[in-house]
Amino acid sequence: MSWLRVALPARLARDLGDWAPVVEGFFVRHRHRLPIVHAAMLLLFLALILLPPLTERAGEQDGPFDNYRLFANLVLWGLWFPLVFASVVLTGRSWCGLLCPMGAASEWANGRGLKRAIPGWVKWPGTPVVSFIVVTIWAQTLGTRDHAQSAAILFGGMMLVAIALGFVCGRKNRAWCRHMCPIGLLLGVYSRLGAVTFRPKHPVDGGDRWTEATNCPTMIDLKRKTESRHCIECFRCVHPKAKGGLALVFRRPGAEVETIRHRNPNLSEVMFLFLGAGVALGGFLWMVLDSYQDLRLWVATAAIKRGWLWIGEPGPSWLMAVFPEEREIFRWIDFLTISAYMSGWMVLTAGVLAATSGLAAWLSGRMGGNGTFRQRFLEFGYQVAPVAMVSLLLGLGGELFAVLGHLGLTPEGTHLVKLALFAAGGLWSLHLGVRLLHNQGVPARRRWAPLLAGATGTFYVGAVWYPAVFGL
Repeated sequence: MSWLRVALPARLARDLGDWAPVVEGFFVRHRHRLPIVHAAMLLLFLALILLPPLTERAGEQDGPFDNYRLFANLVLWGLWFPLVFASVVLTGRSWCGLLCPMGAASEWANGRGLKRAIPGWVKWPGTPVVSFIVVTIWAQTLGTRDHAQSAAILFGGMMLVAIALGFVCGRKNRAWCRHMCPIGLLLGVYSRLGAVTFRPKHPVDGGDRWTEATNCPTMIDLKRKTESRHCIECFRCVHPKAKGGLALVFRRPGAEVETIRHRNPNLSEVMFLFLGAGVALGGFLWMVLDSYQDLRLWVATAAIKRGWLWIGEPGPSWLMAVFPEEREIFRWIDFLTISAYMSGWMVLTAGVLAATSGLAAWLSGRMGGNGTFRQRFLEFGYQVAPVAMVSLLLGLGGELFAVLGHLGLTPEGTHLVKLALFAAGGLWSLHLGVRLLHNQGVPARRRWAPLLAGATGTFYVGAVWYPAVFGL
């Protein structure tokens, strides 16, 4: 059967390779129409984000086709987010370059703005990680998935920051997409698993570089491009008839992670995988685990003993959910305990994954793995990407299954689909572990120990996400 494992991916790669020039040619011919697409997406953004708070609230018997607020919420969380997130595996960050209204609006403002130098703190690799953590916690305390006003505050606020950053900083580029967008970071890191990439026709050695002397809106030194994360697939660098530039390439999903050592691995991405998985996990577990209620009771008791009665007062509506007409009011105690609970899961998860990745890297070295400990640690850090991605997709994209339910999928069928995707993510992560060890030069008979260490991290992610995904 070994010939089958080699022949099928090779044949698939050849077949897809035949289609690459066709797809490339289509987008090159029509890229001048992208501003029209971006304008249409901006109108759709306004319709789904800013219009619902102005419409009538849903009644108790209303469904998504009876009330516009419910319909917009279903489209946003049941279709848009899960489908965009899932598309990463097939098409990389195509959403960012072809459809996203935030990035397009930021670039539009950049062409008319002050064109100041991008500050160092914006270019810091950890900035988008912090942005993701802050936005994820803020979305929970606002109740973004349940309240139209909250969604308008969150996404409208992000749009304003994107436009402001574009107006002030950079020259003919998208500083927001490269350095600050939390959704771009999410899609970018997981695009390393994707089946699409753009490669230089005549690459230059030396690894990826950041530069503003390029026609790439996300400031990629195109001749040195080796990674997928920052590429938004705008097709501006693609010129099929020219000898230079980049070309669209189809590849086997996960191939970039398997050879991540040569694709600019970096600690900020690994820390995002560790911290991002944990903070997103905490955003679901506080709603289903008793430990959150225990924490809330403990904090309330301690605050009352000290006379901190303000902790029981509602906070500002831009920071937390305050909707008396919908019978949901978050108080300062809710804001503080939700934030602390999510942060706790973030730290715990990052610690576990760092420990298991470090152990796998150390054991790989003991078993003959090449490279430094740091190189092996970073490589094993990417191993959790598939299971973390699938878990996050099932958690945040839970409304997608409500859509499937309207189409006739039974609860039992929903459960089986989730289990299948859950298992697929875990198995893919284990497969990446095997491939990483192979590329590190660890003999097959000695791979079991570092593979077991990496599998422990994978199992941890799956185990702690299980109650968030299945509500158990």
